[in-house]
Amino acid sequence: MALNNYIKKTEMDYLYEQAALWLKWDKTPETRKEIEDLVASKNEEELKKRFCKRIEFGTAGLRGKMCAGFNCMNNLIVQQASQGLALAVEELVQNAHEKGVVIGYDGRYHSKEFAAITAKVFISKGFKTYLFSTLCPTPWTAFAVGYLKTACGVMVTASHNPKADNGYKVYWENGCQIIEPIDANIASKIHSNLEPWDLSNVDISKVIDPLADVSAEYYKQMMLTIPHFECPEQPKVKYVYTAMHGVGSKYVQDAFKTAKLPQPILVPLQNEPDPEFPTVPFPNPEEGKGALKCSIEVAEANGATVIIANDPDADRLSVAVKSGNGWRQFTGNEMANLIADWTYNKYIVSGDKTPAFMVRSTVSSSFISKMGEVEGFDTYETLTGFKWIGNKAKEIVDTQHKKLLMAYEEAIGFVIGNMSYDKDGVRAAVCFAAMALEYAEQGFNLEDRLNMLYEKYGYFASNNKYYFCYDPKLMEKIFNKMRNNGQYYWKFGKYAVKSIRDLTVGIDTAQPDKKPLLPVSASTQMITYTFENGCKATLRGSGTEPKLKYYIELPGKKGVKAEDVIAELMDLSHELLQASLEPEKNGLIPPKAE
Repeated sequence: MALNNYIKKTEMDYLYEQAALWLKWDKTPETRKEIEDLVASKNEEELKKRFCKRIEFGTAGLRGKMCAGFNCMNNLIVQQASQGLALAVEELVQNAHEKGVVIGYDGRYHSKEFAAITAKVFISKGFKTYLFSTLCPTPWTAFAVGYLKTACGVMVTASHNPKADNGYKVYWENGCQIIEPIDANIASKIHSNLEPWDLSNVDISKVIDPLADVSAEYYKQMMLTIPHFECPEQPKVKYVYTAMHGVGSKYVQDAFKTAKLPQPILVPLQNEPDPEFPTVPFPNPEEGKGALKCSIEVAEANGATVIIANDPDADRLSVAVKSGNGWRQFTGNEMANLIADWTYNKYIVSGDKTPAFMVRSTVSSSFISKMGEVEGFDTYETLTGFKWIGNKAKEIVDTQHKKLLMAYEEAIGFVIGNMSYDKDGVRAAVCFAAMALEYAEQGFNLEDRLNMLYEKYGYFASNNKYYFCYDPKLMEKIFNKMRNNGQYYWKFGKYAVKSIRDLTVGIDTAQPDKKPLLPVSASTQMITYTFENGCKATLRGSGTEPKLKYYIELPGKKGVKAEDVIAELMDLSHELLQASLEPEKNGLIPPKAE
């Protein structure tokens, strides 16, 4: 008992020491008071949440709840991150001070404040510092890095997270999200320079506002990058646009104007930036028709048949179409199929002889790979996330001088053309509006076109969902059971496995040397089964959420009915998930049904 008391006392001593260090460093009255109150009330449970673990800087930068403490998003954490980033950029990028940094921010609580702190840190180190004068989409910052040729970029955003969250996203000088080992270098610099620098005399007026220049160039390059389309004088389609209480509306309207497309019908309740997100507590258009409720109401009232929805920082896009008496929301894979088809056909018509290519993440549909085999263009596969997709696309453009038509991940993230290399919901919105208008002139709609593609290339059925798993040890236990001490399971029900790839331990039985072609990460759980019937199933732990995700796809052969492909896919899914995950036994929680 005495030993237990000693251990507990030592842990509590550490927490109070960390709280004292926080109070020494933090200069913001609101967050100082939070910690002072927790210490005064001896709220040790809450102190543990704030100080037992530090918010980690990784390839996604920072993202977390906004409150006081070393495990949260706040002014002190943002300053520490900026200090480490500035020092890393100085070390790794030539002429970093002259190239400078570009900083953008969205409409969330404290985003502007966090951006200003970031700017002050870089100014204090002698960097040329660009700071957008108002909130902007994440794609603006990604594009600005490449256009302005800065050493790095920072976007303050938590994208589609709930209102309590914020984040700090970093781009490297190539305009792509950071990858290993750059992230580790930045993290090391942060940890070695935690004491906040004195910014009291830094002149924030030294920043350069790039908004007008970047916006003009963005729209100019957009018109050179996306396929050309002449809008008819009397359009046969009306579409609704929602910004989901985010920053997209003005920028999307300007993009439509530049492209000479009819302006969208706006969703009044969601059109202006609002950090409260009053109509959608979880402002993620990917979550289903519940997130599109307001948009559907506006569409029905105005006779519109297409809904175009950005997430709050406008880097992702969702599209829904009127289908019978209801609405069909396309999956990310279905949207990618439509973009791939449209951009490829426009490329052929243009007469461009530059070899074309597309990129997809490994958990995305293999439809574009099948399309590439048939039509004769290259496709490349990467790990999940645009940090991998963007860097791969940029590498191929730079080294092989090929033409990027489209790159995507199934989580409704798309890049069209090579004007920038992070997902962009603004130019994707322009493309879908143009597609809808063009197809209407030809006598069909987006859903019809998708069905035409399945008739040509075969129907690709997918089952992509997740379970909540709040215990990291349970997650590890589940995946270790799948590994079975190296004796993996090769049959699930009547379905035989052809090959297994485990990117956690570095095994791919399909390769002659048994080594995977994609990067291995011991810190990420990810196993892929390829079945004899052509089905591919990937199970992985999310890197940013307490989710165990699965992506299961069965490509149907040309002429096979969609319902038959779906039936086989769902039967295989049941056998695989029950045997591998044992959801009921392990207490895994499925998402709420719509």
